[in-house]
Amino acid sequence: MGTILSTRAVSKRFGDVIALDDVSLEIREGEFFTIVGPSGSGKSTLLRILAGLETPAAGRVRLRDTDITDVPANRRPTCMVFQNLALFSHRTVGENIEFSQKMKGVPPHERREHALDMMRIVRLPESYYGRRVTHCSGGEQQRVALARALASDPEILFFDEPLSSIDYRLRKILEVEMKDLHRRTGKTFVYITHSLEEAMVMSDRIAIMKAGRIVQTGTPTDIYYRPANRFVAEFMGEVNVFELANGQIAELGIAAPTGATGYLAVRPEFLRKLNDGERADVRFPATVANDYMLGSRTHYHLDTGKRILVAEVAAGQAAEIIVGAKAEWGFDLSDAALLDE
Repeated sequence: MGTILSTRAVSKRFGDVIALDDVSLEIREGEFFTIVGPSGSGKSTLLRILAGLETPAAGRVRLRDTDITDVPANRRPTCMVFQNLALFSHRTVGENIEFSQKMKGVPPHERREHALDMMRIVRLPESYYGRRVTHCSGGEQQRVALARALASDPEILFFDEPLSSIDYRLRKILEVEMKDLHRRTGKTFVYITHSLEEAMVMSDRIAIMKAGRIVQTGTPTDIYYRPANRFVAEFMGEVNVFELANGQIAELGIAAPTGATGYLAVRPEFLRKLNDGERADVRFPATVANDYMLGSRTHYHLDTGKRILVAEVAAGQAAEIIVGAKAEWGFDLSDAALLDE
């Protein structure tokens, strides 16, 4: 896939606050690209610049080979789905979806057929065409907003945390539907969210932001298992981070087999209870302090005497792990990520 949208050295300030600091990225045509980061990291500002709703103080934005830095949003082949959806509450579902076509002077019967096509794509019943959007549920309004965005036939769809105000069960359904919609339409999706779960489930690639900069870009698997630094490792879910110093894993008081300095990051699913004679590159005694059932898996807090570690075990493998019991635990270096910072 070629690059459809890119930035080069984009910066933006709001007074004394540096929102973006020399940000460069490339988004590939047809991919689901998600930008995540803590509050104040600059992800919303970056999305607004990509969409043409803000102008950078420095740097350029390109659509394929064309510089669009100063092109306003309404003259770009893009569309934004906002967090509050921005639907016309006094209009019907059909009228909302047809809006862009109406502005182009498309005849009413053609607008209706196009709107019904869009409704089929987002799996809204045809009977909803004449329904007021205020009579639709939250999930149905999400689908109306998606259909309206698709109706303008944009090359790129931008999403500003569109699922953030929806309850957990419906959000899980819409995550799956969003990913399926992306696959069926072949459009380029650029999405921002504060939900790591959304990013992991839906994205082809993820960009992690911190303090106005992109600190890592990669596939969900790359970022989760091969983080660029300690911030990414800790931001992208539960992780055990060990400091390496003077040839030892300091918190465990044992030699560091790598002989390296820095940090060692190990996801909870790679810590395991060792049976008699079972080998592990790193092993240590720990007491199971508590357990936390998470559906198909269980998290255990392991007390080493110096700190608490987190282990994750599939529900069917948890029978031999008893709260209060002391045992040998360990992990292999091939399952750990060595971090410089």
